Amino acid sequence: MKNYLTPSALQVALSLRDLSDPAQGPHAMSLLLAEIMTALERRWGIPVETHRLSPLVATADNYDRLGYSPDDVTRDSRYSRHVSPTVMLRSHTSAGVPALLDSLRQEMGYYDRLHAVPGLVYRRDAIDRTHVGAPHQVDLWRLKARGLLGSAELDQMMAAVVEAVLPASVSPDVQWRATPATHHYTDTGRQLDVLVTQPDGSREWLELAECGLVAAQVLRGSGLDPRRWAGLALGLGLDRALMLRKGIRDIRLLRSENPEVRAQLLDLNPYRPVSVMPEVRRDLSLVLDSAAEADVELLGDRARTALGTDAEMLAALEIRAVTPASGLPPAALERLRLTPNQVNVLLRLVLQPLDRTLTDGEANLVRDRVYLALHRGRVLELISG
Repeated sequence: MKNYLTPSALQVALSLRDLSDPAQGPHAMSLLLAEIMTALERRWGIPVETHRLSPLVATADNYDRLGYSPDDVTRDSRYSRHVSPTVMLRSHTSAGVPALLDSLRQEMGYYDRLHAVPGLVYRRDAIDRTHVGAPHQVDLWRLKARGLLGSAELDQMMAAVVEAVLPASVSPDVQWRATPATHHYTDTGRQLDVLVTQPDGSREWLELAECGLVAAQVLRGSGLDPRRWAGLALGLGLDRALMLRKGIRDIRLLRSENPEVRAQLLDLNPYRPVSVMPEVRRDLSLVLDSAAEADVELLGDRARTALGTDAEMLAALEIRAVTPASGLPPAALERLRLTPNQVNVLLRLVLQPLDRTLTDGEANLVRDRVYLALHRGRVLELISG
């Protein structure tokens, strides 16, 4: 059974600013997106079309027409945000592609064009310094009729994207690799990773994009003959790309209201760290109805929803331990009053607003709000008074 977004939750989601859209105000993310598209346009000498589409999409376009099976776990309300039985907030910008492919049915001659579909996507996600519930993404699809596209062109695409995101002038030692990956709507799927130098001097492989050749069944689903049409598809997380480009370690900074931070998000120059507010930690002992509920994405989404606009205070939400009722000592069972099927979860909240220091009282209030949203036990342990 699906859970549907409330009207207020939907309104909050739709009111979130799209940092990749220059029409909504200047931001480094829109500059980076422009550089990526320009790099591909120059590499191939073909026109680029940008499609800014509504984040409300048909569930069939988000899943069925892209090759997802009817029982795919990502359809579950724990991972996707459904509005009605047939409409949802897109979980990836690829949801805009089926309608784009439909529009090409009448193209009878030679065709070769790059289509960019950028925007916000909406997911249930963990809370940490690299994940948010509504990240930015862009789908880049090169579609060609009366011509071939293959692995050589896919390699060109990956190289151009890496060069645009991490140019030699910024990251002279950057390396990239493509490893095999399976996607619902591509063949010869690849995961694109980049080897970057961290601020402490260590080297680390990080995923930058997923890509592949457009699968024949996706083309057929829009009435395009795969003997005549070919395509390349690449999906890129713009938040991660911008963080890599500017050397930003905390994804929340991309929406910071701090004037010193905001001024640095108007260009693509390296980020100069601004004084960071101290962390405040609060540990919670929760009772959940099952071990399946002890999921950082599910708990993170519930915490975000409970805090609303105060969710930006959450720097991390970490599960420290999960213990079934049978594994607890008698004293803990008596204190928590668990039923046999319930579990005890030790959860750590890391609170760190970007613009001020929390008082102990404020931190306790946030802790209790999260506790009340997540706890399923019969005994409450509140600390804010």
